[in-house]
Amino acid sequence: MSAILIAEDEDRIAAFVAKGLRAAGFAVQRAASGDEALERALSGDFDLMVLDVGLPGIDGFEVLARLRGSGSSLPVVMLTARTSGADTVAGLEGGANDYVPKPFRFDELLARIRLRMAERPAEGAAELTHAGMTLDVRTRRVRVAGVDVDLSAREFALAEEFFRHPGQVLSREQLLSRVWGYDFDPGSNVVDVYVRYLRGKLGHERIETVRGMGYRLA
Repeated sequence: MSAILIAEDEDRIAAFVAKGLRAAGFAVQRAASGDEALERALSGDFDLMVLDVGLPGIDGFEVLARLRGSGSSLPVVMLTARTSGADTVAGLEGGANDYVPKPFRFDELLARIRLRMAERPAEGAAELTHAGMTLDVRTRRVRVAGVDVDLSAREFALAEEFFRHPGQVLSREQLLSRVWGYDFDPGSNVVDVYVRYLRGKLGHERIETVRGMGYRLA
């Protein structure tokens, strides 16, 4: 599941965009300040950032400048009320992939997001293998010891995270963020529930519990 970071300080706009993106199948998180947006954009956890210019702290242009200065190629769609030609040129020349003025239509924003993500080279192989198991990202199929295994969409997304990081301990917070697209809730057991589902289909011994840290694909 592709993850999008919304860097927007206006609650109403952030909620509107997040709701639409989640309905379109994306995992979504929000940053409400420029400093937070930069930190999270550099984490490697996102596939695209929707970036407002008028953020508290450092503004969107500075976020973009520092992001590109770090060598990051994360696609950035700027979403802002500052629509002068000079601002548009500054955003695009500063490394933005697109520039959407407010007010905007969500369907147009969604189309631009999908276009910019399609332009980004896919990360990693389309077919992932590990310990006698194969996960095909294109067909959304999993085979264990040569036998097809049926997974729900959420189970597949969770399995993909494990397959892309074999042997690496993934915390519940990381899995919630990447698979479910919301911030860590200490009271939630949704990760544990879906790990149990996945173990039942892939084999209990294949996903290890690392006490106090999380889970890893053995």
